[in-house]
Amino acid sequence: MPVNDSSSSATPKVAPAEGKLGVLIPGMGAVTTTMIAGVEAIKRGLAQPIGSVTQLSTIRLGKRTDNNSPKIKDFLPLAGLNDLTFGTWDIYEDNCYEAAIHAGVIEKTMLDQVKEPLQAIKPMKAVFDSEYVKRITGPNQKPKGSKMDHAEMLMDDIRSFKERTGSSRLSMIWCGSTEVFHRPAAVHATLKDFECGLQKNDAEISPSQIYAYAALKSGVPYANGAPHLTVDAPALMELARERQVPICGKDFKTGQTLMKTILAPGLKSRMLGISGWFSTNILGNRDGEVLDDPGSFKSKEESKLSALDQILQPELYPDLYKDVYHKVRINYYPPRGDSKEGWDNIDIFGWMGYPMQIKIDFLCRDSILAAPLVLDLILFMDLAQRAGMRGIQEWLSFYFKAPMTAPGLYAEHDLFIQLMKLKNTLRWMKGEQLITHLGLEYYD
Repeated sequence: MPVNDSSSSATPKVAPAEGKLGVLIPGMGAVTTTMIAGVEAIKRGLAQPIGSVTQLSTIRLGKRTDNNSPKIKDFLPLAGLNDLTFGTWDIYEDNCYEAAIHAGVIEKTMLDQVKEPLQAIKPMKAVFDSEYVKRITGPNQKPKGSKMDHAEMLMDDIRSFKERTGSSRLSMIWCGSTEVFHRPAAVHATLKDFECGLQKNDAEISPSQIYAYAALKSGVPYANGAPHLTVDAPALMELARERQVPICGKDFKTGQTLMKTILAPGLKSRMLGISGWFSTNILGNRDGEVLDDPGSFKSKEESKLSALDQILQPELYPDLYKDVYHKVRINYYPPRGDSKEGWDNIDIFGWMGYPMQIKIDFLCRDSILAAPLVLDLILFMDLAQRAGMRGIQEWLSFYFKAPMTAPGLYAEHDLFIQLMKLKNTLRWMKGEQLITHLGLEYYD
């Protein structure tokens, strides 16, 4: 059975975006609070949705000479910002306003202007396991029970949230901490194995997988914004197909990896060689604290290393990329807070093998870069659900460091190819001609 039945060339019938879209988010830290506060500020005319493809980007239709490039949000029936309602889980009891103050990303003067809706968002008790996130803990946790008990508690939360808010549809996106690295085990092989594992408290089932299971069982699309194993396991892919639900992930493509997926395709396109790429980061927010644990860092390292190798294709270009030395470091540095610094040293070589260097110092704001990605994924996953697109949504790989694909298929990491894939998928949804950029028709 194919992972994603949306590969058919037939144009799907997209249901309208009627009513409220309930947005469920495990983890109410810096990324979540920055996104929600931003949405509330944008709704009030206090800010602009900078960085959001759904809100600002256009999509060309037809020939260049047609001059027909509507905004994506006008071209497709996306949920409007005024129709979004938010629910979260977190191990800390702070409401969204208090959590945003603690995160320190957005100035208090701006937060005070959206204080009322933020204060109204109080986190539900979270499913948490200190074996998967070692450096933090908090009091707002589900009572003890089996992992199946916790999944049922989450499904109760989902039902209650939908009823309480009057939402007509739901979407879930993981914005919680990075869990320790682990690979699929026997319990992940089939849905039956996974459900037995939930009953038996199998140690290989992580909290994020319990959230994903609860979402998919409830018919709710699930996106994974962290690098750890979640829906990219056969059991949960099987459940997504069975319940006709879209899934995607993993690991939001924000700072340093965003730079890699912009630069590496450019260097490769000019057939310039690379002998080494050294990357280091300093980060002081909660994410940095969690990643200070070697197990959680291993999840992030695997995600950050994967993009460069696929883009460069050393097996096709051994003279240019066979022996690239690629190293990634993340260092927890509390004084920096959410203002991450990503430093890259790239050793390249050109004509006749002569060496050159590129150095990048990206002084970025991690949550400011991630927040618009979260918004876009919420809206696009809801769109996919209404279009009947189930299983892995590879067209959303644009947003991820380690995009999910059909088993056995390599992931496309070139940012510009990813964007072309995304926009062509949107054209396909509306029955518009796909754009190849061949351009020969202008010269006949």
